[in-house]
Amino acid sequence: MSFQSIIHLSLDSPAHAVCVLGMEICLDLSGCAPQKCESFTIRGSGGILIDVSNTVITEEENATVWCPLLDPTYVLVKMTSPSPAVDEDKVLVSYYRPDKEVPAATAVLYLTGIEVSLEADIYRSGQIGTPSNKQADKKKWVWGPGGWGAVLLVNCSPADMNQLIDKTKKVFSSEEIKNLSQMTLNVQGPSCILKKYRLVLHTSKEESKKAKVYWPQKDGSSTFELVLGPGQHSHTWAPLENQLKETFYIEALEFPSSTFSGLISYSVSLVEESQDLSIPETPVYKDTVVFRVAPCIFLPSTQMPLEVYLCRELQLQGFVNTVAELSERSNSQVASVYEDPNRLGRWLQDEMAFCYTQAPHKTISLILDTPRAVMLEDFPMKYSLSPGVGYAFQSTEDHRVASMDSIGNLMVSPPVKVQGREYPLGRILIGSSFYPSMEGRAMSKTLRDFLGAQQVQAPVELFSDWLMTGHMDEFMCFIPTDNREGRKGFQLLLASPSSCYKLFQKQQQEGYGDALMFDEVRGDQLLSNGREARTIDQLLADESLRKQNEYVEKCIGLNRDILKRELGLLESDILDVPQLFCLEPLTNVPSDQQTRKPFARPYFPDLLRMIVMGKNLGIPKPFGPQIKGTCCLEEKICQLLEPLGFKCIFIDDFDCYLTDIGDFCACANIRRVPFAFKWWKMEP
Repeated sequence: MSFQSIIHLSLDSPAHAVCVLGMEICLDLSGCAPQKCESFTIRGSGGILIDVSNTVITEEENATVWCPLLDPTYVLVKMTSPSPAVDEDKVLVSYYRPDKEVPAATAVLYLTGIEVSLEADIYRSGQIGTPSNKQADKKKWVWGPGGWGAVLLVNCSPADMNQLIDKTKKVFSSEEIKNLSQMTLNVQGPSCILKKYRLVLHTSKEESKKAKVYWPQKDGSSTFELVLGPGQHSHTWAPLENQLKETFYIEALEFPSSTFSGLISYSVSLVEESQDLSIPETPVYKDTVVFRVAPCIFLPSTQMPLEVYLCRELQLQGFVNTVAELSERSNSQVASVYEDPNRLGRWLQDEMAFCYTQAPHKTISLILDTPRAVMLEDFPMKYSLSPGVGYAFQSTEDHRVASMDSIGNLMVSPPVKVQGREYPLGRILIGSSFYPSMEGRAMSKTLRDFLGAQQVQAPVELFSDWLMTGHMDEFMCFIPTDNREGRKGFQLLLASPSSCYKLFQKQQQEGYGDALMFDEVRGDQLLSNGREARTIDQLLADESLRKQNEYVEKCIGLNRDILKRELGLLESDILDVPQLFCLEPLTNVPSDQQTRKPFARPYFPDLLRMIVMGKNLGIPKPFGPQIKGTCCLEEKICQLLEPLGFKCIFIDDFDCYLTDIGDFCACANIRRVPFAFKWWKMEP
């Protein structure tokens, strides 16, 4: 008895066949029909589906279907459950001559049903389920609310504590096991049939490099055997003596990228062994299930904070204490990070971004590290993460990272709808030189391709090469607002030199032209930052500074148009924040990398580089001119934001803003609440 795709019935003796669940058998009814017979009836026992001219009949329907006998005549037969014994199920075909109620002859087919299947959580419910249409469902991965397809999570273990024991085994903790996706192998049927065949679990050589498949040991320990992975793309079982049900655990090894679509398929093949050494083995059936590796999803500042990571350096104590206060107001915890004082915390945000990845059974917060310097691949941030927070490393081209070639040069918009198209997870915003030039800087193609390959946050390119850091957060910021009165649930803040000049001109007209900028800052701090205390009259009279800010205004205006178009924004969605810039040569670069082109730096601590924690905002203290004992810049931003329900807290730590330490926001990183929307429900 063997597998056959077409069975020719006989009146002389019953036919016998093995049928795998999900496999169709085609019956040739006309080949053995007696002469002068013009019709037939067909009936199957329980567990058999018979398709006659696209009409499916079962024994439970208790109906006899009369059909005309044509030449040729074929009928499709499927089995819905495995047979407990050989020849347990049968199909009866009776042939009739015209005007006769008694059949002229009857042909019999005995079927033995077996099940060979791979199952996974293809309906994204968090539970392994059997698809209604195995062949159609499991071999495709479909986006959208009505889609299907199983999901894999990338192994984001921060310290790689779960190393292979001897290249074939690995120990998992009970918590680590929860991160892995499950896949079950079911083999059922009479043992006398199964022992004639063997099973092969396999994937392609290329896909085997992207994930690992583990098989739990039978001793009940936490040790798992590696059965598929890099360098091992198939695993074979000996001929089966009994039924088999095994659960496998799978972890992805990398996120989608320009060279990896994120799709991985696993198959189980049933192979018939040949009794004749001169005849090769015969593959008779294959079942396949497709997984997609979950993307790395970035979060906007409008999501509520969960945890704040701080660099606790002595020079930053004013900053640290204020951020701790912000955290307390926002009901989020503070995690301390200690690191090399020579870097003073710049790596914390410039090199790393909090993201998350999600499968139906688990959501994992993680930090994505894009190193800004060689030899920092093993930087201690990964060992400072709270339990359950993952770590992933994303290299850039040849590890040489310019200022714009880092995760700090990335921002995410809140969810938006643009020209009828929804982006429920927002859109990634990346800074660029916008057009090629000899002195242009841009994010590396490797990193840009990685962001695009995640597919769920369609990137938008902005012009940020005019800034010395190249980072967009020096001229823009998103804050959450109540989703009412036609608002989108957020406001975009944009730096506005013209607003700053209008504010200063107003103060001058009111008689405060002699009010000093940086009056509260020590002389040595001003000197080390290349600034000096100046009056409003002096600032307004500085034509060079005004021309520099006219240039900056044009650069921001270009980005304003792009943001309105790509995010579907109206002018009412944008608030202009007073901020001045000045143009200076690049700093902290080798002489051979120095350019003639000057770049913009904030003239005073950048108000846009705020820490957004719900309705609590940590804003750099600008040290603006004092009008009746109040900084006019602080007063202006409070007038803009407090009517929207925000509490503005100004952080007094001048040396964090303009020196080589970098803006203070880079000394903190915030883990935020993931989106409620499930990424697989969107259509990229």
